[in-house]
Amino acid sequence: MSALGALHWPLAVTVAVAAGAVLATLLLLLGPAASGPLTAVSLASGPAAPVDRAPLTHRWFRRHRPDHRLWIAVSVLLGLLCGSAAAGARVAVRDAGPVTGLVAGRAPVTVELVVRDDPRPLTGAAGRPPLYLVRAQTSWIRSDEGGRIDVRLRLLVLATDAGWRHLLPGQRLTATGRLAQSRGGDLHAAVLNTGTAPVLAGESSWAQRAAGSLRTGLQRACAPLPVEPGGLLPGLVVGDTSRLDPAVEEDFRATGMTHLVAVSGSNVAIVVGLVLLLARWARAGPGLAAAACTLTLVGFVILARPSPSVVRAGTMGAIALIGLAMGRPRAALPALGAAVTVLVVYDPELAGDAGFALSVLATGGLLLLAPRMREALRRRGTPAWLADALAVPAAAQLACGPVVAGLSGTVSLVAVPANLLAVPAIAPATVLGVAAAVVSPLWPAGAEFAAWLGGWPAWWLVVVARYGARAPAGTLPWLDGVVGGLSLGLLTLVVVLLARHPAVRRLLAVGVAAVVVGALPVRLVAPGWPPSGWVVAICAVGQGDTAVLPIATGRAVVIDAGPDPAAADRCLRRLGIREVSLLVISHFHADHVAGLDGVLRGRRLGAVVTTGWPEPVAGHDAVARAAAARGVGPRPVAAGWRFAAGRVELTVVGPPERLSGTRSDPNNNSLVLRARVGAATMLFTGDAEEEEQRALLERLGPAGLRARLLKVPHHGSVYQDPQFLAAVDPAVALVSVGVGNDYGHPNPALLAMLARGGARVLRTDLDGDLAVVVGERGLAVVVRGPDHQAD
Repeated sequence: MSALGALHWPLAVTVAVAAGAVLATLLLLLGPAASGPLTAVSLASGPAAPVDRAPLTHRWFRRHRPDHRLWIAVSVLLGLLCGSAAAGARVAVRDAGPVTGLVAGRAPVTVELVVRDDPRPLTGAAGRPPLYLVRAQTSWIRSDEGGRIDVRLRLLVLATDAGWRHLLPGQRLTATGRLAQSRGGDLHAAVLNTGTAPVLAGESSWAQRAAGSLRTGLQRACAPLPVEPGGLLPGLVVGDTSRLDPAVEEDFRATGMTHLVAVSGSNVAIVVGLVLLLARWARAGPGLAAAACTLTLVGFVILARPSPSVVRAGTMGAIALIGLAMGRPRAALPALGAAVTVLVVYDPELAGDAGFALSVLATGGLLLLAPRMREALRRRGTPAWLADALAVPAAAQLACGPVVAGLSGTVSLVAVPANLLAVPAIAPATVLGVAAAVVSPLWPAGAEFAAWLGGWPAWWLVVVARYGARAPAGTLPWLDGVVGGLSLGLLTLVVVLLARHPAVRRLLAVGVAAVVVGALPVRLVAPGWPPSGWVVAICAVGQGDTAVLPIATGRAVVIDAGPDPAAADRCLRRLGIREVSLLVISHFHADHVAGLDGVLRGRRLGAVVTTGWPEPVAGHDAVARAAAARGVGPRPVAAGWRFAAGRVELTVVGPPERLSGTRSDPNNNSLVLRARVGAATMLFTGDAEEEEQRALLERLGPAGLRARLLKVPHHGSVYQDPQFLAAVDPAVALVSVGVGNDYGHPNPALLAMLARGGARVLRTDLDGDLAVVVGERGLAVVVRGPDHQAD
């Protein structure tokens, strides 16, 4: 416990410096307005003698007004001191000796926790129990070896028991599990892995219970709506994306509209602004209006949950309301600065949060850039309403572009028009969604009616995102990471500075128009992906398999569904597949079936064939349910089964018999397919390992296995039979494998062996989607490049 006692001095420094920073910010906020000094007439001195009756802070500023460069230097110094002291104190607590020892030993512990946020269900793989991510703070930790430690630390809880699902922020509980190392780079001291139910030690506050009831009521009210708008509306209103369709989420990401489902300043402004208008209509004074808006703001923040963007918007709104109550309603920029200062000092982890950064940048863009853009457009004869509509999304996108590019490795060209088209729907959807949540406990039918009305603007947003994501050349590749963000930020700054000169501005406009006019027809005629004449595509779906064989335009055979619905859907969408004539499931492991919803999303399904080995049972049942929902019954097939459509011919060649007692029976009963598309011969091997490979070689011989293209078995694992690979003798070997997987796939010795045999080896983790084409010189492989989009 002595290690914790040593933390008092950095905490004291943090408090002192933070107080100084907040005081300085408030002085700026409460200082004299830009309109000039305040004066008053003194009756004692006569009518002509001005007497300064301005507030003390105003008079102090007039007498001690320093140079603005000094204020900048002082602000930077205070920021460095605050950030260093606050982060140092939190990191010292996180790395306290007794706790790090428990983490290093993966010790079993009992922990008392306070829940900090709603439990978030993680995408569960088929065959595995659902997983819940819970952010919590400890009160004490007890281990068998070290006794009880009273310490307040941040923990991430990974729980499999369904009892964690409905916890509310503020609930106190005890849990047992094992501590593990966190990923680092944040203030979480450890990860608690637990498979047991939490033991509640009390209820959360009445406010959190009320908010939970309203959120549940909103979900119930949206349940009768179609899947896409019904899942989107709670995300627009309170940031609840638990039912958001992954396809909609992907479209929002591609069109730069993701911020709409991350509750932030726009939501706060709409809700609080409505209350303010009602207060003004009732002729309430500034103090009463500020009080009503404050209650609304607090209620909305609790309802939406305090995510970084919500906290930023709420803090900024609170400071702005202070200005309103004091007769200073226009201090938006100081309010933003004060909000960022207070929040980053209180929680240094926010400084590295992408959502917080985007929220701050978007707000800063609206405050600093949008007015100048609007005035520039109006000076050139643009109507006021159109100037406002164009300036707001353009300013937000310009400010956020560098961070988005650094995160995604892409630059969206459709973000501004998509957000412009989205503007008319945001306020109605938000207001109607909040109304549905508020009335849901008392009037469920009224809540459903409000949600139905709100579903129409939500539907419009879905349509805008869908068509924006499919626009030719809608996104351009860019460098990712810090280099990508800084390079686009520097380029943006240069363009903004140069655009102040009319000649340069005209030159830039001509250049952009030339690029668009010149490039767009090329992309329309030859969009680049998939390449012309492709005969097979291997999708980059992470640590799993999805292969596509084209039958005709928009129709294909799909072999396996991969682990991620969004990745599978994204790949098929890029290939233009609208109908899956045949779905082949090589075996039922999660990395081959968990993405099934993505394969079937919005596509017709002809038939499903599977391996005859029914394990894992959860994967088998998931395939049966998904196929039955489309009116199709999965059909187990064995060696000798054939399929032909268009240019595609398929033959099941393995397993030659049911294999049991192997290292992995599901893997060694994978369907092995010999395919022909035109003149190209291919062998798809699922996750077949040494036992099945040897059985195939014995049954078919080298002549029955030889193929020009090989989908390398089991993601390039070490469990390979060299004689089998030599018999196939591929010219091209394709490895479907996830980036940074912890299985050691693909095995370097295997890759070297394939290369020595004359095969060209390509990998989805390094090359992204792979497409094989047949040219005059035989097979060629076109790589799309790694997909930097967050999955």
